[in-house]
Amino acid sequence: MPKLTPEQRRKRRVRQSLKKVAGGKPRLSVFRSSENIYAQVIDDTAGRTLAAASTLEKDLRTSLKTGADKDAAKAVGKLVAERALKAGVTAVVFDRGAYIYHGRVKALADAAREGGLSF
Repeated sequence: MPKLTPEQRRKRRVRQSLKKVAGGKPRLSVFRSSENIYAQVIDDTAGRTLAAASTLEKDLRTSLKTGADKDAAKAVGKLVAERALKAGVTAVVFDRGAYIYHGRVKALADAAREGGLSF
């Protein structure tokens, strides 16, 4: 088995702790790159993505200055919350991945809470 990087170990550790507390709730997974930010609401029992949003979408790309700042993260958080509510999801567990809960990740989470998701 290949040796895991520290980021992969941290991501695996976070995901394992989420499974213990999830209780069947879908997870709101966040991925951020240097240029964009992505969010998905995933149902792990069925293995399906229920809602997704990213700064690559056309309406967000035109309205945002860049896809890699807190304003972009807030827009993606509100959009993913709106789509999750439309899909019938109100409660999720937040999967920050290997990222610390700070900056763009925190801005996305706060905007999703304001949009109506509870976690």
